[in-house]
Amino acid sequence: MPDTPRDFSIPQPTPLGTKLTWQDYWGAVKVRWNWGRGNYAMQPGLYSVNEPDADSIVLLSSNYKLSLDMLRKHLGRMKAWVLVLDTRGINVWCAAGKGTFGAAEVVRQVKSVQLAQRVRHRRLVAPQLGAPGLSAQEVKTGCDFEVVFGPVRAQDLQAFVEAGFRATPRMRRVEFSLGDRLVLIPVEVLGHLKLLAIVALVFGLVDGLFRNVYSVNHAIAGALTAAFFLALGLFAGSVLTPLLLPWVPGRAFSLKGAVAGLVVFIGFGSIFRTVLVWTPLVAAAWLLLVLATASFTAMNFTGSSTYTSLSGVKKEMSLALPLQALAAVASLVLLILVRFR
Repeated sequence: MPDTPRDFSIPQPTPLGTKLTWQDYWGAVKVRWNWGRGNYAMQPGLYSVNEPDADSIVLLSSNYKLSLDMLRKHLGRMKAWVLVLDTRGINVWCAAGKGTFGAAEVVRQVKSVQLAQRVRHRRLVAPQLGAPGLSAQEVKTGCDFEVVFGPVRAQDLQAFVEAGFRATPRMRRVEFSLGDRLVLIPVEVLGHLKLLAIVALVFGLVDGLFRNVYSVNHAIAGALTAAFFLALGLFAGSVLTPLLLPWVPGRAFSLKGAVAGLVVFIGFGSIFRTVLVWTPLVAAAWLLLVLATASFTAMNFTGSSTYTSLSGVKKEMSLALPLQALAAVASLVLLILVRFR
């Protein structure tokens, strides 16, 4: 195909640098700690890296800024077009599962930026983790561009391109290492605090009940006690479970969390007996609360793990959520029985 003269009627793409600034790193730290995570997004559309030409590679990305930053910082001096899809500020993998990183959005963006008039080839390189939601055939039918799935890690892109767009088995392998799990912990912990604070308040209100009078002091003490056990469950489910994931017994994340919760509860048993009035009913109530919390919070990692499937997650949730809710309610009922004995 002959070289097409530059059409100045086509809006020019925004240049995208490959060196991250301190603002980019600070932004990454904030979203890792669940600060402004829902608004950490880039404008969808076409971006240019290192002044690409009509033969330069076209890369697909989500508009979650953290994902886009991870991509561009590994491009180095590579000339590339980056077509950013509107995934509602969600990363590639999760957006593929939700359907926003899909063929319809690719076709829409390709036509919107008039990509066919910018490049001679008809190839789009998509991240491998976008494969669950992206139909290459639908893209081909919709805009006549071929989708090639690139490597899992952006740092392998250069080698992937130099090898003629062929990935080695290592490039296709998805890891879920200790480091991968560690970076997920802060956002998971902070994401649960609001819900757990509400639960602690409910337990505190119940603990203030007496036969003839309501005790505010007991309510405050009950809320603080519940908060302590909820924190134990959160630690077991959102910290201990991901850290020790390969070694915690069980296949389902909800079961792994419950096992971790049981271990934590037993480990702190001596503290409970010295601080609280420890009866079998009280011990059972707080044990159930820890197990429910640990199981529920650990189950949230099913959306982050590399070896869970959408159908498997749905099945686990349908089984685990009712049991977790039942355990939490049973815990509350036992505390009421203790109060009115």
